[in-house]
Order: sequence, then C-alpha cells, then structure tokens
Amino acid sequence: MASNSSIIISSSRALNAPLSIVYHAFENPKHLANWWGPEGFTNTFHEFNLQPGGKWILTMHGPEKGNYENASVFKTIEPLKLITWERVSKPLFNMEVAFEKLSNTKTKISFKMIFESAEECNKLKPFVIPKNEENFDRLERELLKVIV
Repeated sequence: MASNSSIIISSSRALNAPLSIVYHAFENPKHLANWWGPEGFTNTFHEFNLQPGGKWILTMHGPEKGNYENASVFKTIEPLKLITWERVSKPLFNMEVAFEKLSNTKTKISFKMIFESAEECNKLKPFVIPKNEENFDRLERELLKVIV
C-alpha cells in the first residue's frame, strides 16, 4: 500500500486578494475560463454546473496545438471554503480546491490532486507542479479584473 504522500500532488499560493474575490474567480465560469490551466492555454467550457453531482466539461486548447477534453463531476461545494470533484476523463484523479482567509486582503488557495496509485501520481508530478504554478500566476492576473 502506498503512503498517502505518494498519491497526492499539492500546490498552494497566498494571493493578495480578499477571500470573496478569489472564490468568485473560481465560481464564475467567465473568470475561471480565463485562468484555468497552464500559460498559453485557452478554454472552452461546454458545461459548468457548480453543485454536488454537477458536471464540468471543458476543452483546453494548447498554445501550439492540441485540444484536451476534460470531464469532471463536482462532489463537494462549500462556498468560500472547499470545492471537490472527480475527474471522469483521463488522467483520473480527485481534485480538492481549498480557500483560506489569511487576512481581509490575503487568501490562500490550495490544490490537492489525489490519485489511485503512486505510479499514476509520479507520472504526472514532474510537470503538474510547475504547471500549477503557471495556473496560480494566471489567477493572480485575473484577480485584478474580478469585481464581486
């Protein structure tokens, strides 16, 4: 049996924005489409139903070439705290996005990707960690445009 840490990829960042703004940047698909994914990627959202059992279906368009189909089902929605989903397209993993108020003007966002096996996790870890950082960079830029 693999240890928990061998099947989890975690990334987080403290952002210079209030909790309500950071959460809104995720819950509003118009904002989310602008920052979700690595640098250079664009998104087409086909379905975004942010409620337990709701689907999130999107196509990520790579900067050079390639379209990457993504399908997930939301599991947990705790506004301003936690959103979880299960991917139903490969690669398969469960995702947790946590929001934590650090102060009135700072918020921590955390991504936790939970895999079934250490092998699957280790295959993705080398590029997922830097790509998550790009994702956070894009979020920081998008936060400048968010008005709740």
